[in-house]
Amino acid sequence: MLARYHDYITKNLKAKVWVLTFASFVLIGVALFLSAGTIYYWQAWVYLGVTAATSGPLAHLFTKDPILLESRTKLGPGAEKRTIQKIILWCAAIPSIAAYVVPGLHHRFGWSNVPVWLSIVGNVLILISMVMVYRVFKENSFGSATIEVAENQRVISTGPYATVRNPMYSGAVLYFIGLALGLGSYWALIPAALMTACLVWRLFDEERFLAQNLPGYTEYCAKVHWHLIPGIF
Repeated sequence: MLARYHDYITKNLKAKVWVLTFASFVLIGVALFLSAGTIYYWQAWVYLGVTAATSGPLAHLFTKDPILLESRTKLGPGAEKRTIQKIILWCAAIPSIAAYVVPGLHHRFGWSNVPVWLSIVGNVLILISMVMVYRVFKENSFGSATIEVAENQRVISTGPYATVRNPMYSGAVLYFIGLALGLGSYWALIPAALMTACLVWRLFDEERFLAQNLPGYTEYCAKVHWHLIPGIF
């Protein structure tokens, strides 16, 4: 009975991962084309193609790792247990939405002209960021979408974690910069900067939390000095 219940829950979580992946893809497409006022927005189509190519392997990875599967399906402000993290995520919601709406408006009103080569560079940055995130999850099954310490969790200090303490956030920063350029919008660098600020706020609180609740994390921080960008921060 317990085995069947466990299989049922696992199958539901796997379905949830794919549903969330598909739903986010559709919502992003709707946001881009509605704000642009047209489907003739080649930068958006290229971006969606890159997203489709990279989201599938990542979702597949989640479904193959039971720990990741459970932790990555709990997300958003409501899933956070601590008030400060709820506030941070609500603050991050506005620039994260703007990151997709502003480029569409930029395309509609022609606020500036981003050269084709720079849009290509932006999509390359997105690809690099997704590879970085994939490596993080391959290295760390405890890469939860919420700030918590799971049962049997240990400090990960190998792979990308040997260079920076928060490699997933490093990938996210690179992603939002690439997103703005890939979608052909200098103005979208503003929500990218705001998202970066929210990530820095989140990582400072996360590091304090882990130092207090995860054995060995303080010693790890003493060895790995950089939070986000090697040699800079």
